[in-house]
Amino acid sequence: MTENAIADDRLLLGAEDVARLLSVAPRTVWKMDAAGKIPRPIRLGRRTLWRRAELEEWVEGGCPSRRWVKM
Repeated sequence: MTENAIADDRLLLGAEDVARLLSVAPRTVWKMDAAGKIPRPIRLGRRTLWRRAELEEWVEGGCPSRRWVKM
């Protein structure tokens, strides 16, 4: 696995991993979250994490904004 690859077995991803998965900058992930354009993250302690499975379903579904996604 390369340094930039994301471990396939991780269920939760931080902003940097989400950015790699989506091929965008981490700052873009935060902007997309604030605008409601990506699945809602969860808070685990002080960390903000996204469920990998939800992100994959979101991409498969055409990347709809949160208001169109049943949460």
